[in-house]
Amino acid sequence: MKLQILGTGCPKCKKLAENAQAAVNGLGLDCDIEKVTDVNEIMTFGVMITPALAIDGQVKVVGKVPSPDQIKQMLA
Repeated sequence: MKLQILGTGCPKCKKLAENAQAAVNGLGLDCDIEKVTDVNEIMTFGVMITPALAIDGQVKVVGKVPSPDQIKQMLA
């Protein structure tokens, strides 16, 4: 499973990365977490507002920072 944090590195993007890591750790999953910071690459996902979270290439959240529990629900 691959999680991608789409964002340029703003505080919300960093918080999303922390929450994603907490969710993965809480579920005991072995996931790759990748930070995508290139604006052109972010736009290939159709994302215009960051931060965004993609799971296995599918965008799940745009413009918000979901809690670790919310991310766990997406991963389950």
